Amino acid sequence: MNIKNTPPHCKNSHFCCSFVLILTIWTCVNLAQAIFTEIHSDEAYYFLYGENPAWGYFDHPPMVGWMIFLSGLLFDGNLAVRFVTIVLQLFTLLLIWKAISDKAPTASKVALFFTISASLVMFQVYGFITTPDAPLLFFTTLFLFCYKRFLQKETWLNTLCLAIAAAGMMYSKYHAAVVFGLIFLSNPRLLTRYKVWLAGVGGLLLFAPHVYWQIANDYPSLKYHLSDRSSSFRWKYFLEYLPNQLAVFNPLTLGAVAYGMVKFKPKDAFERGMFFLIAGFIAFFWVSSFRGHVEPHWTMICSVPMIILLYSACLKSQPLLRYVKTWVAWSLVVIVAARVLLLTGLLPERLGFSGKKEKNMAVKAVAGDLPVAFTGSFQGASNYHFFTQNEAFVLSAVNSRQTQFDIWEKELLHQGKPVFICQYSDAKSQQYEVNGHVFHGYFAKEFQSVNRVKITYALPDATLKSGDTLHLPFTIHNPDSYAINFDHPELPVSLKAFYLSYQGGKKHTEFADCQLEPPVATLSGNQTRKGILTTVIPNLPSAEAQLAITLVNPICAARNSDFALLKIGGE
Repeated sequence: MNIKNTPPHCKNSHFCCSFVLILTIWTCVNLAQAIFTEIHSDEAYYFLYGENPAWGYFDHPPMVGWMIFLSGLLFDGNLAVRFVTIVLQLFTLLLIWKAISDKAPTASKVALFFTISASLVMFQVYGFITTPDAPLLFFTTLFLFCYKRFLQKETWLNTLCLAIAAAGMMYSKYHAAVVFGLIFLSNPRLLTRYKVWLAGVGGLLLFAPHVYWQIANDYPSLKYHLSDRSSSFRWKYFLEYLPNQLAVFNPLTLGAVAYGMVKFKPKDAFERGMFFLIAGFIAFFWVSSFRGHVEPHWTMICSVPMIILLYSACLKSQPLLRYVKTWVAWSLVVIVAARVLLLTGLLPERLGFSGKKEKNMAVKAVAGDLPVAFTGSFQGASNYHFFTQNEAFVLSAVNSRQTQFDIWEKELLHQGKPVFICQYSDAKSQQYEVNGHVFHGYFAKEFQSVNRVKITYALPDATLKSGDTLHLPFTIHNPDSYAINFDHPELPVSLKAFYLSYQGGKKHTEFADCQLEPPVATLSGNQTRKGILTTVIPNLPSAEAQLAITLVNPICAARNSDFALLKIGGE
């Protein structure tokens, strides 16, 4: 074989054997973990995405749904959710190694690379758990690889690859916008390169179908992430942020990365981008904690620049290299032990990786083949459908967040039909115990929901006070073909005002009765009614509250109107 024509990374046979062997073991471990670790509730939710491919979903862009759709074409069970994720991490590791561009690879350097990669907790997790973070991790790596090649040579091929990688990031998770912003901050000269602009335009054109989906569905994702997720400032959110980051990145590895960033300056524009991504991403989400809880894994894509920079720093600093080979390497024992515990299902159920299949099969034993209605969040219906393969849906409440189920509107298929309602109700539900699993629920012979009814009203532009009587002109519209019976024998309906306020960072909610003039007994399909709604403002704890009007039945208080700001004054 002619050495001159051999790729640099294959000149050293020890390197090739070591790299391929470790990568194969890594992938096989992820495969076994994916098969034997119980599906998480979030994954069960995304499994429904995969069953209903679309250009967008309420919570996220569609990439995670497409991944699961492809996995489902090949496998059943856990791998129907996780297979593509396993493949993506294999290519993520390959791309990171290519981005490092070590001209003299050796077996010991391969061991260093995989030690650093394995020590980052969330990087390991997203090698077998399927959430939008898994494709974001891959496409961010692809983007950074293409970015480095573009900095070396501004070819049309590299421009096209940048556009595809950028679109892949945006189709994975909206956090991609933060990556783009930080890269531009690290290298403002990019704005003077016309091919960068062409790559941006190309990425936006590829992303256009999702933009159209957002417009057609009245921007559900933007409203949720920019408004519905925000809350008042709480010290808890601010103070827990850094400890959570230590946990998701491994404090020993994060400390080594910080040391390397302080000791060594970036040698070029690419490394400067890695510095900006790590510091900027962590700072951005720490600031975000002022408006609500920040999930620890939101900074997970910092794993990629961390691996690149720490590997480079170890080659420059023998003390740092010894630290990684000892302390960071030994931390892998803890990570491996945690992964083994995941396989056994011995971790606490509250972590979400055990106990769900048995619970949902217990519900199925009572509900039979009837569809099952849940309230509140998406977890109940998603888990039930994944583990039983039976129909389930969610009715969102005015005091809970909306989900993709509000777009699917699956409950419309079951109006007037028998369903099992899995929830506790003082008047209706009974307690069941199946194989040691206790739950509450009740059967409805003729199901009726009110979640799709739309209510609009005009709030006075004035400061009011507790005890005031509001007379609000209102419009109520039933957009569906079925009639709503307010005097339904099983699921009667009443109208209430819902008040949401905050005091000392804590949420306060309260319902108040409403009267309609003229009264409404039945709302026919596609019917609109107008009138006057009368309600008394209760004693609220703060000077401002959000008001919504809700139709309440024994299942839940539905979110039928938008929230309006109500100003509360003194006596």
